[in-house]
Amino acid sequence: MKINSAVKLGTVALFSAVFLAACGSSSSSSEADKQTLNWMESSALPSMDASTATDVVSGETMNNTGEGLLRFGKNSKTLPGVAKSYSKSKDGKTYTFNLRKSKWSNGKPVTAKDFVYAWQRTVNPKTASQYAYMYAQVKNANAIIAKKKPVSSLGIKAEGNYKVVVTLTQATSYFPALVASPMFFPQSQSVVEKYGKKYATTAQDNVYNGPFKLTYWTGTSDNWTMSKNASYWNAKNVKLKKINVKTIKDPQTALSQYQSGKLDATYLSGQQPKNYKHSKQYVERKSASTFYIEMNEKKDTMMKNKKARQALSLAIDRKQFVNKVLQDGSTAADGLVSTGLATKNGKDFNDDAAVPSATTQDLTKAKKLWKEALKETGRSNYSLTLLADDTPAGKNSAEFVQSQWAKLGNIKVTNSNLPFKTRLSRSQNGQFDAVISAWGADFPDPISFLSLFTSGNSYNNGKWSSSAYDKYVKAASGKDANNADARWNDMVNAQKTILNDQGIIPVYQQGKAQLVKSDVKGLIYFPTGANWDFSKAYISK
Repeated sequence: MKINSAVKLGTVALFSAVFLAACGSSSSSSEADKQTLNWMESSALPSMDASTATDVVSGETMNNTGEGLLRFGKNSKTLPGVAKSYSKSKDGKTYTFNLRKSKWSNGKPVTAKDFVYAWQRTVNPKTASQYAYMYAQVKNANAIIAKKKPVSSLGIKAEGNYKVVVTLTQATSYFPALVASPMFFPQSQSVVEKYGKKYATTAQDNVYNGPFKLTYWTGTSDNWTMSKNASYWNAKNVKLKKINVKTIKDPQTALSQYQSGKLDATYLSGQQPKNYKHSKQYVERKSASTFYIEMNEKKDTMMKNKKARQALSLAIDRKQFVNKVLQDGSTAADGLVSTGLATKNGKDFNDDAAVPSATTQDLTKAKKLWKEALKETGRSNYSLTLLADDTPAGKNSAEFVQSQWAKLGNIKVTNSNLPFKTRLSRSQNGQFDAVISAWGADFPDPISFLSLFTSGNSYNNGKWSSSAYDKYVKAASGKDANNADARWNDMVNAQKTILNDQGIIPVYQQGKAQLVKSDVKGLIYFPTGANWDFSKAYISK
């Protein structure tokens, strides 16, 4: 899932821990009675269409206003959602989900047909969903995406109103985690067709089947509101009545609003985590997300040169970046796949799949390779534009990389910082030389990262391509899907392939430093996917 970098890095805010302690809890007893949570995001909400949304802010909002067949609980464990139970065939290829009787926020029932329609809409080439590839394990999905089979042939069917039967191409151990993700949520065909192009572009042009419903969002507003959904099947156990979300790009502004009682939680960055590390309200959250740089190989012969890509990577001091600049619990990246996402026999995936030369600094070697790359491409110097977000985080990240690359010599780097939504669009359309991107795992499996960079994948913005890489990823998702050892080796070889070729430049794994008011209880955080579930949260008195 695409991630905005704004909460990782920011201006230095020198507030003392004493001042924070004096602020205490912001919620008075009357606020507690209202059960209102005041939250922040570092970028505006881009979309509420489960078929086309790609970013983490949209994912978090959809995760709280919608619900799939299953839902995530603590430690990303899958729990019953719209489906009260399910069974799996002996060969692991057929799942049968038994739905509970639940409702949309307009009072109409959520039925099996809503899932069939939503899934078909997402894989339909006309929808142009970037997440369509996530359906690869569902029978005929790839053929439908390639326009070789009709949408109606997708391996999902409704047996009556309350039974969904899914047929897979092969057994897939992580399939239950997939159906708990927002891109697999149901959609009301009547509502989609009623609003047409306006569908899911404002709070009112949609319906919701989750713990909350979106009650304020204009489609372009920096603020939005989620209110308790009385039609939700488990509404009696939802305590919060309202969640007010503000877009605050500047960490210092966010901290000030937290201290004045206008926010119940805030992310910290720059010097802030160091200042508040000993506060009882300080929390560090490890995220299964990796920040990396993509280079546009389709646009430029220099970026297609392996030595140039390696030189750009070797020039970056990642440890200095996370220890001196971020200081928020983030760590230098060990690879594309985030550390801690998957283990085998007690060993982390990156213990087997790391390529140290692709994630460490060696300026002497970097300068040598850069000179060779210039010569091989017929250049004496090179200019490029580095694309990033327009937040303090994005600006500071780009400035750090710019300063590191300047050490190569014979290179001019111009930074272009754009709003998150615009930056995403430019990235997707190939309108960049190099771009600071990020991905958060949608489910706890390395394939969530590795599938991004197969040839032709819509998220492969730099258009790096390797037949060997494609072969390994395909084997992990296909012929070796039921062979744990072989599948692990496929994924290890895939990561080693992209790192050895420096198809992307991993920079760091995100850590989230946060202050949360002491009266906010029951928050559920996921290292993967949509990150937050507010359905169990409440304000204590």
